[in-house]
Amino acid sequence: MLAKVLSSAVLGIDAILVDVEVDIAQGLPQFATVGLPDGAVKESKDRVKSALKNAGYEYPSRRITVNLAPADLRKEGTAFDLPISVGILAATGTVKPDRLKEYLLLGELSLDGRVKPVRGSLSVAVAAREAGLAGIILPMDNAGEAAVVEGIEVIGVNELAEVVEFLNRTREIPPCRVDVAGLFGMPEGYGEDFAEVKGQEHAKRAIEVAAAGGHNIIMIGPPGSGKTMLARRIPSILPPMSFEEAIETTKVYSVMGLLERETALIAQRPFRSPHHTISDIGLIGGGNSPRPGEVSLSHNGVLFLDELPEFKKHVLEVLRQPLEDGRVTISRALTSITYPSRFMLVAALNPCPCGYLGDPQHPCSCTPIMIQRYRSRISGPLLDRIDLHIEVPAVKYRELADRSEGEGSAAIGRRVEQCRTLQQERFRNTRVHCNAQMPPRFIKKHCEPDAAGHRLLELVTDRLGLSARSYTRILKVARTIADLEGAEQIREQHLSEAIQYRTLDRKPG
Repeated sequence: MLAKVLSSAVLGIDAILVDVEVDIAQGLPQFATVGLPDGAVKESKDRVKSALKNAGYEYPSRRITVNLAPADLRKEGTAFDLPISVGILAATGTVKPDRLKEYLLLGELSLDGRVKPVRGSLSVAVAAREAGLAGIILPMDNAGEAAVVEGIEVIGVNELAEVVEFLNRTREIPPCRVDVAGLFGMPEGYGEDFAEVKGQEHAKRAIEVAAAGGHNIIMIGPPGSGKTMLARRIPSILPPMSFEEAIETTKVYSVMGLLERETALIAQRPFRSPHHTISDIGLIGGGNSPRPGEVSLSHNGVLFLDELPEFKKHVLEVLRQPLEDGRVTISRALTSITYPSRFMLVAALNPCPCGYLGDPQHPCSCTPIMIQRYRSRISGPLLDRIDLHIEVPAVKYRELADRSEGEGSAAIGRRVEQCRTLQQERFRNTRVHCNAQMPPRFIKKHCEPDAAGHRLLELVTDRLGLSARSYTRILKVARTIADLEGAEQIREQHLSEAIQYRTLDRKPG
């Protein structure tokens, strides 16, 4: 007796269809799972046996062979419990085979037959729709997440018995529905506003420029100057996420199992702030079974690294690829997985080890050697990939005591959104989304300065000894500043402001 059930395995953030073939033959009782199963898949035989018995179904005392095809792809996790159970019931005639070709099944089984949530449901729903299937049967806790995908039935279940009755057409289960437009229409949940920031007008302006062009930014200032406060408010001025961006970001969180049941879709830009003790695997992703890291969890959002020099140097160096390419490729002996990692990097550091270099109120106790050693923890190639370097001085008492509110996030956000809309028109039908992502041919086309700008660039490049990458970063930032003004061509004043945002290209002191 042979039965075939459709299921899926998640590879990276995408899903691949898997045929779960169950054969029950005469012989001594035995349960064998083939097709590169990991430990959790092999253990499913014990969960399946108990779940079937406790749910009131007969478990065959024969030789059971389960094949997970394609057999050369490693299968991980507990999502195969439900399709294996249904395959056994179909092979014994308890489940009719009619609907097995139309629906994809996944879910972990409890020993009493309850269906428990699994990871990667959104990716599986996308794969099922692309394969032309009628629907997907999965745990009720994952139904809202999968129902975001339109054009496919999402059947949420709580118990194994419900699955059997639905497949035998003795019970109708209405498909789960989600109001996607309503998810995007929910009020902003950031809860933090730039109106609460006292002073720091220069830093606010630089952050507006960075948000408008998707540029990376680093802030240098003494302890308590407001670097973290500024960083945490950056998502409140970024443009709203598109549906495609939300799906991409939600896939990453779904694969990691970080989606709550009430959160069907991540419709707001993520903000991630890992501690400086994080490992390179925690930041970039990896492990024996490669998982996304913080750079992928901040995809389409903000990655904030506070106290940047305190991070291990080799951890910071692995940031180069995601900053340059917008994705991370993790290679292992059996497979190579790519995760998206297009994020806005926001970093903060003190100007020196004691934190008070250049502060008129607190004398600095650091020697030039100490300052140089402290700054050298951040390599030149990494700094070159950060477009804006700005100083955030300590806030004066007069500014702190001022009762008037500064410009709020809503007003800044409107300017940022207008600027991003302009860039979307400029880069229509290309893979470029904002000025920060421009390749060299686009820089040559869209970032041509006027004559005065050329002279200024020549002077500054020679005097500061800027690298080629720093030079292109200045042009990209100047393009964004010109876009905020609505100017067609980059002029001298745009370049002057962009050059101001290269603080770390000058010697400390």
